[in-house]
Amino acid sequence: MKQKGKVKFITKDKSLFFPTLKKRVDGYFAEAGISKHANSTMILKTVVLIAAYVLPFVFMLLFQPPFALSMLLWFVMGLGIGGIGMSVMHDANHGAYSANPKVNDLLGYSLNLAGGIVQNWKLQHNILHHTYTNVVPMDEDIQDRLVVRLSPHTTVRGIHRFQWLYAFFFYGILTLYWVVLKDFVQYISFKRSGVNTYSKKQNISFLTRIILLKVVYFLVLLYLPIGVFGLPAGQVLLGFMLMHFTAGLILTVIFQLAHTVEGTSHPLANENGVIENDWAIHQLQTTVNFSRRNKWLSWYVGGLNFQVEHHLFPRICHVHYPSIAPIVKQTAEEFGLDYLENETFSDALRSHISTLQRFGKLPDLNEAIG
Repeated sequence: MKQKGKVKFITKDKSLFFPTLKKRVDGYFAEAGISKHANSTMILKTVVLIAAYVLPFVFMLLFQPPFALSMLLWFVMGLGIGGIGMSVMHDANHGAYSANPKVNDLLGYSLNLAGGIVQNWKLQHNILHHTYTNVVPMDEDIQDRLVVRLSPHTTVRGIHRFQWLYAFFFYGILTLYWVVLKDFVQYISFKRSGVNTYSKKQNISFLTRIILLKVVYFLVLLYLPIGVFGLPAGQVLLGFMLMHFTAGLILTVIFQLAHTVEGTSHPLANENGVIENDWAIHQLQTTVNFSRRNKWLSWYVGGLNFQVEHHLFPRICHVHYPSIAPIVKQTAEEFGLDYLENETFSDALRSHISTLQRFGKLPDLNEAIG
């Protein structure tokens, strides 16, 4: 990874698109007399999603249900993790949930419920992904994952021709990898690249927190039900895997449907580390909405199907995206810019599979590795 700051967006003619759009969006909130942050709908959603994760676990500990019901409860917990990650944690760690930073900090730590570390997530997502969307090697969110190729600018291997078939299995193990290894890998890589700007003393404290949080996570999710409440070890381990596979599959698919689909661009910086484009226009060209009119999906995925609005206004709570989306689309069209979207979830999923097939093709067999 290049050091943070080595890639810059520079345009000769400053675009008026984003200043115009920002003025209009600000005007919408002023005229409506509403806050850009969470409302009662968001607060209720927060309670429901956290309860979907916590209550099934408490039920299992207290009543020790039979195998089938236990697996169902672990599955619901996976749905809960996905919802918390997409709605609660995501908005809070963007500073979008509340005008009060302490509230954002508190709810942002809901990431710990999934075994993740907030500081690493903010470095990866808020800084690298949101600044350098779809730019390799800066955007870690489109970094190749083992045998899955998510960019047209990385090495093509023979195995990639089949990735559209097996990719979803690897999507499913994402959160499990996150819990076990990813935070330690990122701790090392972010230090080396300069993305992590902590002092040596701060990093010692940070690494200690990572280790302690991981230990506590595994003690609660595995040792507590097995060692304290006496639940069958095999049942707990299988349920734990099911929970993470469910959450990992949901989180990864929803993210990929917004960036790794047909129509998005994957620009490269020139030899001077410059991308000759306006940052806001870059966000339009690398981001796609999907299924905007599906209220149930929008509720669960935290507005991540309104990814265009999220990338342009990450500090606005997602419950407001359906209201500002027409403003964004109209303004983009006025400036002759494409507003990318897939009408339905199935359209977006097909587009993602097509992109996996395209990225998996070998341009020249002599250049292939593997």
